[in-house]
Amino acid sequence: MNKDIKKKEFDENKITGFFDKDTEIKGDMTFRGSFRIDGRFKGTIESDSVLIIGDQGKVEAEVKVGYCVINGEIRGTVRGTERVEIHGRGRVIGTIITPKLVVEEGAFLDANCQSGDQVSPAPAAPKEGEQKSS
Repeated sequence: MNKDIKKKEFDENKITGFFDKDTEIKGDMTFRGSFRIDGRFKGTIESDSVLIIGDQGKVEAEVKVGYCVINGEIRGTVRGTERVEIHGRGRVIGTIITPKLVVEEGAFLDANCQSGDQVSPAPAAPKEGEQKSS
């Protein structure tokens, strides 16, 4: 292991953005630093940083972040460029793409998973007017 490479550490106590359980947001979100969701979110989330879905968080989104920690529920595609962790109370329904995937005992996982050093990019959607070949 190269000592010159600094490992990204995160501390759940040092959150730079947060919304609580009584908050519901729809739209596109980008952020820097770590962000915690304990409410409801629907849309897209993009960041190079840490996303934490709290115990009461419910997310329905296309997510692309550096590091994702799931304690609540997420539906959609989760792309973690570094790592995705699903803790014991976490629930994931959809697709997970990440080089490192950690699933704790008790977690609920109903997802297609791509994990490893050479994760392939997402398949291209058919262009408008093109039909899928059978």
